[in-house]
Amino acid sequence: MFKQLGLIGCGLMGGSFALALKRAGVVGHVVGYSKSPSTTERAKRMGVIDTVAESALQAVSGSDLVLIAVPVAATENTLKAIRHLVQPDMLVMDVGSTKRDVVDAARRALRDQIAHFVPAHPIAGKEVAGVEHADVNLYMGRQVILTPFDQNPPALVQKATDVWAAIGCTVLRMTPENHDAAFAAVSHLPHLLAFAYFNSVVSQPAGRDFLSLAGPGFRDFTRIAAGDPAVWRDILYSNREEVLKQTQRLRRAIDAFEHVMKSGNLDALEDLIRSASQARTTWQMSAKPGNQR
Repeated sequence: MFKQLGLIGCGLMGGSFALALKRAGVVGHVVGYSKSPSTTERAKRMGVIDTVAESALQAVSGSDLVLIAVPVAATENTLKAIRHLVQPDMLVMDVGSTKRDVVDAARRALRDQIAHFVPAHPIAGKEVAGVEHADVNLYMGRQVILTPFDQNPPALVQKATDVWAAIGCTVLRMTPENHDAAFAAVSHLPHLLAFAYFNSVVSQPAGRDFLSLAGPGFRDFTRIAAGDPAVWRDILYSNREEVLKQTQRLRRAIDAFEHVMKSGNLDALEDLIRSASQARTTWQMSAKPGNQR
């Protein structure tokens, strides 16, 4: 399908994408660039990339598929750096976990080249970062959200859909606004809660002693608190408007629990628990279990 992938950001997400494309026979050659030379050298040794690029622009040169797998805050500068090599036959995508800021950045950076960029968000990840954790199966059975521009040719959006489908993804399309509202609720807020909750435990005088008694429930609840700090800093800040709407909803829900506990209303307390328990019991994830971002 593609003669060359230009990979900008050879970490977990980008590295896994390259490995999956290679296995699927979708790309013939992979040129990779990362800010850290040791990262690209490791990616080459692992077979993630075939050629090391000295710059983002060099990775794009000669490529007909480009994946930008950098922190969302770096998207605009990356797009500016490659703008004048974006060609009519090229498909450019990202993997950012927020989309309104990416869309705005792309409009500023690419200008009349915007038609070649299809924003994407694969719902996959791990708590660990780095190309050494790249996984050829990372995207298998997962969803990926596309938030196309009106300027994108339908054939290019279909090509983006086909790329992700080829590595095992189910592809959905949303507006950037709906995307960010949804993921504030089901991904970004849970991560914020995990970070805040873990901090609240370990900051107590006996916090370390409490941790020594924690079991599987605590482990499962706090698993995502081990997420990459720089990545989640950018995600939470970029989508802060929607995340803060969700924290307000959460406060009202916590207030309801506190009220019935203080008043001693056991029936009301049980009703609140039952409501959540029944809803959680009937819910099923639409893709295979795993860390989501």
